[in-house]
Amino acid sequence: MSAAGSRPREGRTLVAGVGNIFLGDDGFGVEVVRRLDPANLPGEVDVADYGIRGLHLAFALLDGRYDTVILVDALPSDEPPGTLTVLRPEVGDAPTGDAAAVVDAHGMSPDVVLRLVRDLGGEIGQVVVVGCRPAVVADRMELSGAVRAAVDGAVDLIGDILRHPRLVGAGHGM
Repeated sequence: MSAAGSRPREGRTLVAGVGNIFLGDDGFGVEVVRRLDPANLPGEVDVADYGIRGLHLAFALLDGRYDTVILVDALPSDEPPGTLTVLRPEVGDAPTGDAAAVVDAHGMSPDVVLRLVRDLGGEIGQVVVVGCRPAVVADRMELSGAVRAAVDGAVDLIGDILRHPRLVGAGHGM
């Protein structure tokens, strides 16, 4: 029996900010979740800053509490810095690997976290990634102007996704 199967799903959504605040725009996800106001979100939504603690995020997803996870992170793309993208990856399509080989508590990217959850027997219903193209990923503790300007748009976008989940089509950007 999988970890998710040992406990009934509770219909909850986790909005998880990930990234390293010491690497400039890589801290995008952390800043977005910091600005989300729980009073403006549905009651079944949890918001958490996981920063670079990918292993903790994986364990939070293993217990089957969440039907949906919205990961907020800096994402590479061909678009200009500050461009927001929404993806709905198919977790089941990711290649599996040796779970022990991918575990780095301070350096796990969201795709590695999701693969680890699956490799450890967990199930994740729906995954949405809200990403922003970074301009500067270097030793600094502030977002670039382009990414800073995108934070409020990301907050609004997450609110829209939570209120209208059909806005997100599989594999399409917004």
